[in-house]
Amino acid sequence: METSQAFQKKITEIEDINKATCTLRATNVGYDELAMVGNKLAQVVKIIGDKVTLQVFSGTEGIKTNTEVVFLGKSPTIKVGEDMAGRFFNALGEPIDGGPELQGETREIGGPSVNPVRRIQPHRLIPTGIAGIDLNNTLVAGQKIPFFADADQPYNQVMAMVALRAKVDKIILGGMGLTNDDFLYYKSVFQNEGALDRIISFVNTTQNPPVERLLIPDMALCAAEYFAVDKNESVLVLLTDMTLFADALSIVSNRMDQIPSKDSMPGSLYSDLARIYEKAVQFPDGGSITIVAVTTLSEGDITHAIPDNTGYITEGQLFLRKDTEIGKVVVDPFRSLSRLKQLVIGKQTREDHPQVMNSAIRLYADAANARTKMENGFDLSDYDERTLAFAKEYSNELLAIDVNIEIESMLNTGWRLFAKHFKQEEIGVKQELIDKYWKG
Repeated sequence: METSQAFQKKITEIEDINKATCTLRATNVGYDELAMVGNKLAQVVKIIGDKVTLQVFSGTEGIKTNTEVVFLGKSPTIKVGEDMAGRFFNALGEPIDGGPELQGETREIGGPSVNPVRRIQPHRLIPTGIAGIDLNNTLVAGQKIPFFADADQPYNQVMAMVALRAKVDKIILGGMGLTNDDFLYYKSVFQNEGALDRIISFVNTTQNPPVERLLIPDMALCAAEYFAVDKNESVLVLLTDMTLFADALSIVSNRMDQIPSKDSMPGSLYSDLARIYEKAVQFPDGGSITIVAVTTLSEGDITHAIPDNTGYITEGQLFLRKDTEIGKVVVDPFRSLSRLKQLVIGKQTREDHPQVMNSAIRLYADAANARTKMENGFDLSDYDERTLAFAKEYSNELLAIDVNIEIESMLNTGWRLFAKHFKQEEIGVKQELIDKYWKG
């Protein structure tokens, strides 16, 4: 039976119920429209004729075939305003920090990405203080780039460091499947560092329904669009963990009896990820949205559908690994890449930046070759010995994630290490730059 009152449709007959979705017959409803199934929030995810499938965010336990379904006639919304700063919200945009309800303007989440006509080429450097990023894989406003990391890597600590150090107007954290410890870690770090006035957090923990994670990126990006478009501010959106987001997609897809694609992921995975990442933008008036995400890997497997699809969408990746030589986590210079760094290095940074970066990585590669020779029992040359000594100091002073210095100091450190371990002719840098910056 179907009735309509004040633009709300009420239905009291459900045809099919499974773990994450339920199916019924209804007309004049739209994709992404919200509904209440009993007292549980749900959203339209599939429409075939008059057959409508709802994903129930908190699961279908307790729902019966005669449970009342009320369609709300709207998509998920969030209230946006300046008073969002410093606040923590759940996946539905509700405060979870004990503070008051927001009083701002109500906006629908999940809108389209920005028309290319309104975009300009990203061109403004975002320093993070992390040398493995700023020196070798420089971040640019309007860029989209993920961290690839094994699940045991301290990626949440790295994301918190980026949030505290990045020189932007607003930071928006979208946490998906965070443990309570990780959630409390973010909260305490932001509070203790006095950074809450520019950080907004949307959090889904492991104690919350997994399907609610699907709302987190759209909530975070809707807030980002308010500050970037309405306020012309530079906004950095941090999304962790996109693997858990994709797993939630898979849960819904499987419950809808869709044929899975590679690695049990839905066939729509590429477009589902691209819809989020393509919100990264640089506007002509100065506002920007930059997206840095985390994609956790299974034993370093970058061929899995999630990192594989991500790599086609984003403009590079930042790869975390444990350096056994120094016992620290580093940003791997061989597997990391920022495809937009050439737009800012040597232009908004010091003139020697490109050559210091390239020479340091070449010498680091020579050290990797020397290490292979050593492991296979071959004799090492004097040059080999010096590259190994350089690589250890380079990793400790410039690649490790705990390094927090300005870009000019990074470059000066590079020159100091060059002079300590090599002759001028061995580093392969233009003579005019050597004459100006050599620290011998």
